[in-house]
Amino acid sequence: MLIGKPEPKDTSLHPMKYKWAYDLYNQAVRNTWFPHEIPLGEDLKDWGEMTDDERHAVEFLMAFFNPAELIVNRALALGVYPYLKSPACHIYLAKQMWEEANHCIAFEYVLETFPVNREEIYKVHTATPSMVAKEDFINKYLKRMTEVTLDIETPEGKKDFIRNLVATNIVMEGIWFYSGFMVVLSFRQRNKLRNFASMINWVIRDESLHLKFGMNLILNILEENSELLTPEFAEEIRNVVIEGVELEVAYNHDLFPNGILGLNSEYVNQYVKYVADRRLEELGMPKHYGVTNPAKWMSTATDVYELVNFFEAQNTAYEVDAHGHTKKEGDK
Repeated sequence: MLIGKPEPKDTSLHPMKYKWAYDLYNQAVRNTWFPHEIPLGEDLKDWGEMTDDERHAVEFLMAFFNPAELIVNRALALGVYPYLKSPACHIYLAKQMWEEANHCIAFEYVLETFPVNREEIYKVHTATPSMVAKEDFINKYLKRMTEVTLDIETPEGKKDFIRNLVATNIVMEGIWFYSGFMVVLSFRQRNKLRNFASMINWVIRDESLHLKFGMNLILNILEENSELLTPEFAEEIRNVVIEGVELEVAYNHDLFPNGILGLNSEYVNQYVKYVADRRLEELGMPKHYGVTNPAKWMSTATDVYELVNFFEAQNTAYEVDAHGHTKKEGDK
């Protein structure tokens, strides 16, 4: 079984039952990068020519992303790693946690390069209600994973694990982060902050693997624990995603109080809802919002492979290779 309390016998990598995790680890290693490889100083001229609202958008995003990467790290260390028995999954999670730390340092590099008031930016996530609400949402699910009353061997304990994973991986990494990525990349669409956007491309490359890993965890756990596959639990998970979207909508109104050229909160929130619909479909659920993608230019950066419907079509023979392709039984 994938989920449970690790035992001494769970420290052997072979025989390898969950090879998709090992393959994702190898891809993650090939994706390794370091923030200072990107010459952010070249974006300083753009920064000096940007409007106050444009600079506010970047500063607000950094105020969220800088601590958010460490929140994800904490969620992985305390709410995911301790409850998995698979050594291959532990190996991938170790690399993912390094990547989250690397992202945090990358955003530190942004704050150190651009002429901003770092001390004030560091305070924003604890003083802005929309950011506080997002962090409270994540911490609500993570807190349960650290309580002594949690029994991961029970169906309810396994549901707690999935709730935490959906909040952190699907909502935070798979929706909130992609919303911010789109905002930064939209500057490049207007020929601004090109190197900063290149950094975000590298972050997206990491985050796409994080999303694949999290989705595969959900799929495997549900395949191995059929008692969790109920309409009631599916609806609960769906509502976790919808609540996450509502929090992001409020956050984006603070991100764009006035709007900037070609971008405002309505545009970004339509993209948020489009991405949320995709995540729901990847989880085997119907769309909730039914909106079109207002930023079709983002598709090449953020598209992920299709996943089986985890509450209906039970596919027990999938594997993900190092290039993110799906293999099925009989494939060479």
